[in-house]
Amino acid sequence: MTRRGAGLFILMSLVWGLPYMLIKVAVRHLTPAMVVESRTAIGAIVLLPLACRQGQLRPLVRAWRPLLAYTVAELAIPWWFLSNAERRLPSSLSGLLVATVPLIGLLLAALTGHRDRFDRRGLAGLVLGLVGVAVLLGLDIGRGELGAVGEVGIVAVGYATGPLLASRYLGHLSSLALAAVSLALVALAYAPAAVWQHPDRVPPGTAVAAVVVLGLVCTALAFVAFFELIKEVGSTRATVITYLNPAVAVILGVSFLGERFKVATGVGFVLILAGSWLSTARRGNLPRPTMSGESRPEAVL
Repeated sequence: MTRRGAGLFILMSLVWGLPYMLIKVAVRHLTPAMVVESRTAIGAIVLLPLACRQGQLRPLVRAWRPLLAYTVAELAIPWWFLSNAERRLPSSLSGLLVATVPLIGLLLAALTGHRDRFDRRGLAGLVLGLVGVAVLLGLDIGRGELGAVGEVGIVAVGYATGPLLASRYLGHLSSLALAAVSLALVALAYAPAAVWQHPDRVPPGTAVAAVVVLGLVCTALAFVAFFELIKEVGSTRATVITYLNPAVAVILGVSFLGERFKVATGVGFVLILAGSWLSTARRGNLPRPTMSGESRPEAVL
């Protein structure tokens, strides 16, 4: 890996591990709809001109149905549920639960014919990851948080479904254009709710800064940097950041938000990440990365 590739790799590992902490900060003062609206609007404002300049938008018109389905599954539904869940869950725990996406993707891919069968290593990884989830749910979750855990489960299913749609129906389209248009559609959809739920007074600077960084850094800059990383090191190596994002989420939550790092958190983290790696990194190959804003391997997005 070149020095530039290593720099981009480190940048992406940090940038896509950061949203969980920023969402936690933002939802203390803003509704989930406002957080989603702010993030997607900022990202679309930055990325749409880039896509237009490269003449990459017109081909999307012919694929509007799968594009809309992808946008709903990968952005519109998951980002609202994640923001709402983080009103009650620690950001570090949310990041760990979302790390189950490769396991869910493996199951969905098998059910939809993307994989013929589970090999022993993949099956072992699936079981190991599920044990990690059980450890988190059994030892690190209170009864009052189970609803929020279910919401993160919806997030994980959406993050695993989006890539399936993208790989099957949108793989021939520009990734930059797909990201830009998807963000714009979500911003338009959430605009009425965000206006209706606007706060009576200006939110504190921390909340405003959180949504601005979410939009500029974790969405717009992240997409551009990720495309450059793929050019530099290839899509296979680029997806390795997936296994570092949850670690960054945990470190940031514990260090800056005062979240507790329990024994169950550590054990669940190791089991989920090990299971995800075993399930997806078979025969020396990692699947193609996602286009949604936080890297997720696909058996599949």
